[in-house]
Amino acid sequence: MNSFAKTSLELLKQLDADGVEEVAGYWVNWARPEQLPPTGDWTTWLLMGGRGAGKTRAGSEWVRALVGGERPVSPVALVGETLAQARAIMVEGESGLLRVGPAATRPKFERSANRLVWPNGAIGELMSGSEPERFRGPQFAAAWCDELGKWPNAEAAWDMLQFALRLGDKPRQLVTTTPRPTRLLKRLLADPRTHVTRMRTAENAANLAPGFLEAVVGRYRGTVLGRQELDGELIEDLPDALWQRAALEAGRLGIVPEMSRIIVGVDPPVTGHAKSDACGIIVAGLAGEAGVVLADRSLKPARPLAWARRVVAAFEEFEADAVVAEVNQGGELVVEMLRQVAPHLPVRSVHATRGKWVRAEPVAALYARGLVRHASGLAELEDEMCAFGPDGLSGGHSPDRVDALVWALTELMLGRAVPRVRGL
Repeated sequence: MNSFAKTSLELLKQLDADGVEEVAGYWVNWARPEQLPPTGDWTTWLLMGGRGAGKTRAGSEWVRALVGGERPVSPVALVGETLAQARAIMVEGESGLLRVGPAATRPKFERSANRLVWPNGAIGELMSGSEPERFRGPQFAAAWCDELGKWPNAEAAWDMLQFALRLGDKPRQLVTTTPRPTRLLKRLLADPRTHVTRMRTAENAANLAPGFLEAVVGRYRGTVLGRQELDGELIEDLPDALWQRAALEAGRLGIVPEMSRIIVGVDPPVTGHAKSDACGIIVAGLAGEAGVVLADRSLKPARPLAWARRVVAAFEEFEADAVVAEVNQGGELVVEMLRQVAPHLPVRSVHATRGKWVRAEPVAALYARGLVRHASGLAELEDEMCAFGPDGLSGGHSPDRVDALVWALTELMLGRAVPRVRGL
């Protein structure tokens, strides 16, 4: 809290309820310097901070200032990882747009339309970063993007958003996110039109429960996870990860050679609803003694018939020899689902008898020997690989792409031969 805020706090004690609300509505009196918009010529304000550092409040207040100025900026895109996340955090959350500013100036939330309407007519449209195609058509004068580091289709959604930012004199956008070493975040960091602000969780201690600071901050302080999730640092690689970005980039292929065998590796989700894990679908081939990862066709949400069709489409597109599918969760239903789409599809069922990390180690050893190369267009797979830790998770999530990769390369380079079968 700055000295002006402390003085204002003393003044609040002397005011009635209406006076308190009016004074409290002046965000500049209470904000930490890093929570206020930067000056200068910028297009993207990238606000990277730890958990509970005050990113959401900064985002809500930035939007409030835009729509409430002398010349209201409207419409504003309010983009979360999903629509549900946008509603829960950016709109209805403790620091969301329905909670900041005097009550008389707050917007009305039209839930059925996923839209906020302020008393002066300004509009905020909720959008999902998981659905890039939804950005075709709408147009905006500004955007607030929350947790960009978690968006599953980040680059596609971001690019579509840029085409939609075409109203007003100078469309700008704010990104509030806990940093993750994704290709898009690194791209924004390198963009001269981006102003970067960093915030640490500890800097917002006055607004956090003491128990959180003692239990969480104390436990993770100084660890790699703590540096990312609490200090807002962008950690390029986990020190103990099986894969490193520099090595993957060094093995990038310009021209893909002819393959002698091609396998589609599949890691199906346990369930098929919108919140289930993705279905990992990785296509890999063998060129001489080297493995080549050709494509990532992973799907989320992954409803059973949808992922089965995606697998068969990948098989046909690359003229693969076989599909290797993990059946631990779905048993023979996994194979039956695939054969509902393609009755004669050559499928080999595999069972995971060891942990994800142990299964992945022999495949990572192939990479270390320079025996596996990557084609282009595998950003999400590579992000997951470089965030894959000994706990068997990747960035806190199930490593579905990594699992499918491991199954495909194990079959090609470490497993038994699969009969060569072309067509269906």
